[in-house]
Amino acid sequence: MSMQKPRSSVIDGERIYLRELRPDDVTEAYCRWMNDPHITQYTDSRNMNFSIDSLREYVKEKYESKTELFLAIIEREDNCHIGNIKLGPINLQDQNADIGIIIGEKQFWAKGYATEAIGLLKNHAFFVIGLHKLTAGSLGMNTGSIKAFQNNGFKIEGIRKEHVFFKGSFIDTILLGLINE
Repeated sequence: MSMQKPRSSVIDGERIYLRELRPDDVTEAYCRWMNDPHITQYTDSRNMNFSIDSLREYVKEKYESKTELFLAIIEREDNCHIGNIKLGPINLQDQNADIGIIIGEKQFWAKGYATEAIGLLKNHAFFVIGLHKLTAGSLGMNTGSIKAFQNNGFKIEGIRKEHVFFKGSFIDTILLGLINE
């Protein structure tokens, strides 16, 4: 099984579509998301500072990766880049991959856009790439993210107790998974 990474494919949804994220997608708005502690508080990059150049380099690495799909979430009505979703690393031998997501434009929070994006990528992973299992992780207090994955059939597979130091205390990490039945 080998993965072909199409450069121009679009994954179409009802209110959004997903397309490969390119270095020229890194704008002032994108940089603002990644430096906003409220937006990144539940991500691995929560304590980092980014420049447009460092973000472009990161996106370039992901764009050239053979084991990851790094996609822009585009709101269809205004053709607006509202966030990113990643599939990877993709393990073709074991037929699994992890999903990570960020909605950077706050006006799109809690409106089902993450749920729709996860559903689109889940279907692509299972029915186009042919994966058997998807996983995701979330800080325990990020109930919106956990719900978006659960809305797509993901189940809580485990809890890493007091796994992350967050705002002065240790908190749990929730591990989610979904098997392609």
